[in-house]
Amino acid sequence: MSKTYKLFTINPGSTSTKIAMFENDQRVFATTVSHDAAKLKEFAEISDQFDYRKETILNALAEQNISLEGTDAFVGRGGGLVGLEGGTYPVNEILLHHARIGFTIKHPATLGSQLAHDFAGTYGGKAYVVNPPDVDELELVARVTGLAGVARESRGHPLNQKEIGHRYARSIGKNYEDLNLVISHIGGGVSVTAHKKGRMVDSNDVVNGDGPMAPTRAGSIPCKDIINMCFSGQYTKKQMMDFLTKNGGIVDHLGTSDMLEVIERIKNGDQYAALIYDALIYQIGKFIGAYAAALHGQVDAIILTGGIARDENLVARVTEMVSFIAPVKAMPGEFEMEALAAGALRVLRGQETPKEYTGVPVWSEFDR
Repeated sequence: MSKTYKLFTINPGSTSTKIAMFENDQRVFATTVSHDAAKLKEFAEISDQFDYRKETILNALAEQNISLEGTDAFVGRGGGLVGLEGGTYPVNEILLHHARIGFTIKHPATLGSQLAHDFAGTYGGKAYVVNPPDVDELELVARVTGLAGVARESRGHPLNQKEIGHRYARSIGKNYEDLNLVISHIGGGVSVTAHKKGRMVDSNDVVNGDGPMAPTRAGSIPCKDIINMCFSGQYTKKQMMDFLTKNGGIVDHLGTSDMLEVIERIKNGDQYAALIYDALIYQIGKFIGAYAAALHGQVDAIILTGGIARDENLVARVTEMVSFIAPVKAMPGEFEMEALAAGALRVLRGQETPKEYTGVPVWSEFDR
């Protein structure tokens, strides 16, 4: 009989940490550990939260009589790393160092690799990160912009998108690496990505103001208007940056980021809410078309995922816009915990070769 692997996954967020135990691909335990927001504010740096988060996780496990003994792999969310290829990475010293200092970004996700490494040291097993937010597989031509000093980099939802790619491929009896897909993650941020034979070769930047607007993100905005806002004296730099990822998009137009509330307002006759909802759908469809063009129209499927993909009306209307390109499949929700376990499981089973984190980015600048 094939071996049953025990995998513990760790996904730290701003005020909570999602944890789950898997036996092979079957989830046997999952919970979200809440952290005291006031307590978190006491820590000067994100890595300073390590001991506190570890203690709350262990307490939650003890309450449920869950033991970490005999765990084969501890898998963290990852983050704070240089741009890297997608895949599963053992936590080595340089990866751990970059996570601790938040080498490229300060975010609680950087604690995932730190916790995985610590648990592996205590209980045995191996520590991994899988398709961290730092995955950057853009083709060189996709990096070029109209300014020599500005280049595009990949910032999206690689963990969930690649998991969706694997799941869709299995459902049709193929491998993810054999398909060309356009996958759109529709959630708090909206990413649309061209997946070419297992690589995310072009995608909108959900952090720096690119692509469709989203519930809390502005998306692509005419540059002239942004420049005028910056020099108007009405906004601070922080306020302008917050428009990109916190206070832009649906919430700026309608005062809410709750799409269920938006839909209810439309039912009650709010015509402006209907216009903004229509614009969200329009922009998602438009960018799907753009990334289909990046694949030269050779698209095996278009997949809609993320929490907002549960909206059947939105899915139907996006499908009406883009189904001329390829079949459209809705795979709503997020599968991040499953994706963490699946990546480590492929490595443990010898189905995928683990990658080595070198600390050298896959791309830094053009060779002029």
